[in-house]
Amino acid sequence: MVVPLAVALATPAQAASSCTTSTGPYQKKVEKFLGRPVDGRQSRADCLAIQKFQVNHGISPTIGYAGPVTWGVMNLINTQKAAGHNPNKARKCPTNKGRIACVDLTRQLSWVQDGSRLVYGPVPVRTGRDRYETRVGLKKIYWRNIDHWSTIYDVPMPYSQFFDGGQAFHSISGSVWSPPGSHGCVNMRKADAKKYWSLLRNGDDVYVYGRKPGT
Repeated sequence: MVVPLAVALATPAQAASSCTTSTGPYQKKVEKFLGRPVDGRQSRADCLAIQKFQVNHGISPTIGYAGPVTWGVMNLINTQKAAGHNPNKARKCPTNKGRIACVDLTRQLSWVQDGSRLVYGPVPVRTGRDRYETRVGLKKIYWRNIDHWSTIYDVPMPYSQFFDGGQAFHSISGSVWSPPGSHGCVNMRKADAKKYWSLLRNGDDVYVYGRKPGT
C-alpha cells in the first residue's frame, strides 16, 4: 500500500511575510515544481506560490524566494515520489527478517515490509538534524507509549515507538519536510504514525541506513 506524499497540516500556517521581487538561483526548478510558467523570472504570482509552499512546509523566511532551502525540500519530495511502489528496489533494507520497519535517511523515507513484500508506505519522515543524527543499524522496538510526552524537550510525542535509546517513531503536528530536522527521532505525519502503531509491536525489527542530507 502506497500512501500519497501530500502535505497534511495539523495546525494553521503562520502569516506570510511580504513577497520578494528577487529571482532566486533555483527559480526555474521551483517554477516547474509548482506548475508555474518556467521562465526563470520572478513574478508576483510566482512569489505567492513559493511563499505558500514555504509557509506550509515550515521554511523561513517566508518571502517567496527560490533559494537553496526551498528547492532542497522540493527536490526531496521529488526523490520520495520517485520511490513509487518499490522503495527497497536496491535491497538495502533486509528482506530476511520478516516484519521490519525500514528508514532510509538519504531519501527521508520509511516503510514497513514483510520479507520482500511491501506492507505500508513508503511515507515521508523527518529524521535527526546535524549533531542529533538518527543512529544507523539494525534495532528493535523495545517500548511503546501512545501518549508519550518528552520531558527533555517538553513536547508531545504521540504514537511513540522507541527503538534506540531515546529515538522513536512518533507523530508531529507540523510538516515532516520542515528543516533542519528532529533531535534524533523519526518524525511522522499523524496518520502514518498511527498506522505504524497498528502494524508494529515490541520486538519488531527496525533498520536505519543512509545519511540525511546536511548531516
